[in-house]
Amino acid sequence: MSQAKPRSPSTPHRQSQGGKDFRKRVQRDKQHPDKPVAQSVARVGAASATPCITLKAGREKSLQRRHPWIFSGAVECIDGAPKSGDTLPVRDADGKFLAWAAYNADSQISARVWSWQEKEVIDKTFFHRRIAAAIAARRDLGLLPSPASGRGAGGEGGGGTQGSELDHATLSLTLSRQRERELSNGARLIHAESDNLPGLIVDQYGDVLVLQLGSAGAEHWRETIADILQELVAPVCIYERSDSDGRELEGLPKRNGVLRGTLPEQVVVVENGLSFALDVAAGQKTGFYLDQRDNRALTGTLAQDKDVLNCFCYTGGFSLYALRGGAKSVLSIDSSQEALQLAEANVTLNGLDSSKAEWQCADVFEALRKLRDQNKKFNLIVLDPPKFAPTAAFAEKAARAYKDINLLGFKLLRPGGLLFTYSCSGGISDDLFQKIIAGAALDAGVDAQIVNKLHAAADHPVLLSFPEGAYLKGLVLRVA
Repeated sequence: MSQAKPRSPSTPHRQSQGGKDFRKRVQRDKQHPDKPVAQSVARVGAASATPCITLKAGREKSLQRRHPWIFSGAVECIDGAPKSGDTLPVRDADGKFLAWAAYNADSQISARVWSWQEKEVIDKTFFHRRIAAAIAARRDLGLLPSPASGRGAGGEGGGGTQGSELDHATLSLTLSRQRERELSNGARLIHAESDNLPGLIVDQYGDVLVLQLGSAGAEHWRETIADILQELVAPVCIYERSDSDGRELEGLPKRNGVLRGTLPEQVVVVENGLSFALDVAAGQKTGFYLDQRDNRALTGTLAQDKDVLNCFCYTGGFSLYALRGGAKSVLSIDSSQEALQLAEANVTLNGLDSSKAEWQCADVFEALRKLRDQNKKFNLIVLDPPKFAPTAAFAEKAARAYKDINLLGFKLLRPGGLLFTYSCSGGISDDLFQKIIAGAALDAGVDAQIVNKLHAAADHPVLLSFPEGAYLKGLVLRVA
C-alpha cells in the first residue's frame, strides 16, 4: 500500500492508503512541489569548538514560546563536529542558553528540543522519566486498563469503613470505571512532541507495543527507549515500524521488524468491547487508527436503523461500530483488498450480522460518483480519507479533493442525514477545512448544520506550544 510523504516524520499524521485515489493523482506534484525546499544556509563553526547550535539574531522567539522545532533557516552556525542524533545546547545570538536539542544535519528541521532546562542531563534517566510520565498521564486519565495489582483496591483497611454509603458509592464508581477501561486494551502511550519526546510514537495493542522513530534524536536513543519500554510495560513484543517515507527526509533508513520479544501470530486490540485483528507488520501507520476511537464510538450511538456509507474504511473501524449500533445496512469502500478482507474477518470475530455489511474495493472518488448516478441515498456517511495535504504547500490541491468527496457526500445524504467528515492533513487548518465543507454544501444545494466538532482521542494530546499536534479534525453535519 502506498503512503503519502509527510513533511516531518515525527508529526503524528496518519498515513495514506493505497489505490487510485487523489494521493496517486498528485504524486508528481509531491515530487516537484510548487515551492522548492530551502536548503540550510547555516555556516559551519569551529570544528574544534564544543558542539553547539547558535541561532541568528531574533530567531529565538519560537523557542521562547516553547515550540520544539528549530528550522535550518534559523541557524547561524553549528560549532564542533556533531553527528545526527547528538544532543547539543542551543544558544541565541548573544550566547544565552535556550534548550537542549537533538541535532540532524540532513533535515530541514535542524534540531528538536529535548529539554528547556540547562541543568538537565539527556541520558537514560531522562528518557525513563519522560516515558514513565507519558504512560502515567494516560493511566490517570483512565485511558489504560487498570493494572492487575489494582483489581483488589479497597481491600486493605476495608474493615474500618463499616459499610458506609459513601464508601459503597465510591467503590461502585471505581469498579464501573475499571470495567470500562478493561473493555479496551489499546492506546497511544507516547505522542511524539506532545509528550516532549520528539520523533517517538508508541502504540499499545494489548501485549504488543508498536514503536515508530521519526527523528534522528529518537533514532540515537533507540535501544535505550526499547529497554525502558520493556521494563515499564513488559510487553510480549516491541515491534518497530520505522518505515514511513518521511524518514528519508531525516536521512534515516527505513526499518521494520521485531525489536524485543516475539510477535504473536495474531495481534488483536479490544476497543470499547469490539475486537480488531491487526496487521502491525504491514498495515497502515502502526496497524490501526487509535486516534479515531471516540469518534467511532459516537458513530455507533447514531447508527440505529440507518443506512450507512463508510468511505476509506480501511479495516472497518467505523463499520463495525455502526453494525453493533444497529445499522440497517453498512456499505464500506476502500482501495485495498487486503484491508477489506481483514475488515470482513473482524465482523466475524465480533459475531456481528455480516448480512448487513457490504464491502467494495474501489477508488472512492469513482465509487461515490457511481452511487450518485445510481441515485443511492444514505442516512449516515463517514468520509475518513488519508492525508491529502502533508504540508501547507499542498493545501490548494487538497482543498479540491476534500471539496469533491464532501460535495458527493452531501448529494448522497437523505434529508436529516448525518455526514461525519474528517481531515488528518497537517496542511489543512480547522478553519480552512470548515470553509471547504461549507463550499461543498453550497455547491450541493443543501443547508447543513455543524452538530459536533471532533478531534483525536485523549491519548493523542496536543501540546499548547505545538499546534501541529492537532492534525485530526472532524465535523458532524446534519442536512436540514
